[in-house]
Amino acid sequence: MMNLKLDLVQCRSLREIVNELSTVLESYTHLFPKDRAAEILLKPNLNANMNALTGNTTDLRLLSAVVQLLKDKGYENIVIGEGTNSGFYRNRIGVTARLKVDRLAHYYGIRAIDLNYSDPYEIQFEDGVQAQVAKECVEADLFINLPKLKTHFEAGMSVCLKSLMGCLIGQENKKKTHLSLAANILRINQVVKPHLHIVDGLIAMEGLGPTRGTPIRLDTLIVGTDPYLVDLGCAHLAGFDYRSVATLRLAERKGLLGPEHHEFVETLDLEPMKQPFKPPKANWLAGFIHHPSRQRYFLVIRNTALFSYLASTEWFGKLLFLTGLRQDVFSKEEMVYEGLTLLPEHCDSCGLCQLYCPLGRDLPHQLAEGANECIECLYCFMICPRRAIRFEGTFGFLREQMRQYDEIIRNLHDSKF
Repeated sequence: MMNLKLDLVQCRSLREIVNELSTVLESYTHLFPKDRAAEILLKPNLNANMNALTGNTTDLRLLSAVVQLLKDKGYENIVIGEGTNSGFYRNRIGVTARLKVDRLAHYYGIRAIDLNYSDPYEIQFEDGVQAQVAKECVEADLFINLPKLKTHFEAGMSVCLKSLMGCLIGQENKKKTHLSLAANILRINQVVKPHLHIVDGLIAMEGLGPTRGTPIRLDTLIVGTDPYLVDLGCAHLAGFDYRSVATLRLAERKGLLGPEHHEFVETLDLEPMKQPFKPPKANWLAGFIHHPSRQRYFLVIRNTALFSYLASTEWFGKLLFLTGLRQDVFSKEEMVYEGLTLLPEHCDSCGLCQLYCPLGRDLPHQLAEGANECIECLYCFMICPRRAIRFEGTFGFLREQMRQYDEIIRNLHDSKF
């Protein structure tokens, strides 16, 4: 009999996340190495340079909490690793730096690496296609997957299974998955097997994910060891028919997702945190081109030297974005951070800035006092509903995110929870 287990907890501030996870992880202690010098890999989902409050990337509050808990257990050899989206890799855009994951790692005295540049481990995709994943993902003594809960216009949803695409090295290997997307994602998961999955549903994404959807606040973490069970639970949480999720549909056909998974999820009381997601509906052009029956033919065009050159130009990139054929904006302009200033006359002491701070700083007081212990993530600035925190500097790549998400993020606190 399969031993199935899934934990769901609600939390928001760093302190709450640490406390809730500390309790939950007591029942997963058998996964933790006895050797305190063991190699530990934390893999967030850093799909793009979009702030986690947009619903696109793994929240720094979750990363911070997991690192704290590991260090409290005496582990020091901790690495945060992710192989970011091939478009950002191709454009040499440092997503880890833009999201301040490197600053968070430095704060805790650990390392952050880009798995795109790791030593390779060979795996096999469909039809005998060879691919490479980062060695760290198969050799870590403890591998904790920290995916974001979000919709995905090609796969239906992106959670544990889909997130492991970030273990692939470089653009060439990531492009190979699209020759048979769902099947190749399952191929990765048959070789790369994280010991634990902690899904970031603090702020998830609904609608046209993974990059152009809408953030939806759940204040929820989903914890488990079986990625098929976790993804199925997430589909139920989002009100999705699991058969609309390509990876789950195929996993069931292959016998990886069975009746026992369904029976277990049906026993869960998800109502307190359930919130139906809007589905990922692409426009007719993107839907036509990215349909599984046609995508491999369009990939032949996309992989030509001419198309690759055009895709690297600003004007063609904007055209792809406007037509919906590209979700990401690959801005080369870096953000210049010169500080944050509190505007006392606008502040009503709502406490949201402190709730969302990945370091759990005493905000807004430390802003008023000019304290400089800050990783420049801008969570406090972006969440403030009264715009009582002023950004000093140049937005750079963040300008487009502000255009799309500024009002939505500032109103997240008005949602269900």
